[in-house]
Amino acid sequence: MFDETDTETGESPIDAPVAERVADETDLDLDELRTALVEVNARLIGRHSALERRGDYQTVDGVRGYRVPAEEWESILDEFEFDEETEGAVIRAHTEQTRMLFAESPDARERFEDDEVGVVIGVDTAEEF
Repeated sequence: MFDETDTETGESPIDAPVAERVADETDLDLDELRTALVEVNARLIGRHSALERRGDYQTVDGVRGYRVPAEEWESILDEFEFDEETEGAVIRAHTEQTRMLFAESPDARERFEDDEVGVVIGVDTAEEF
């Protein structure tokens, strides 16, 4: 799962293959997507408790994925000046990574509802306790 030493994804909890696939499917430049994912991750750190109240979550290998209502991303992305294409790619990458985390957990309800998306954040030590 997430490896902070992975120079391809940097400080983002999105696996490199997920970022590459989303960039290919959306025709967004991979470096632009990686940069956006790192910027978003920096703002998401510390929001675990708020996201826990909004939806289900699973933690695998130091990464927590939240299944939340789609409107949760509106408030997150309001802090940025991304174009629509970049916003869509960021949400898609986070949702795909979250789906993978839920699929790895034997006790998780894997099915996402139509109005649910994913938010992925690395779990730091303080958040684990």
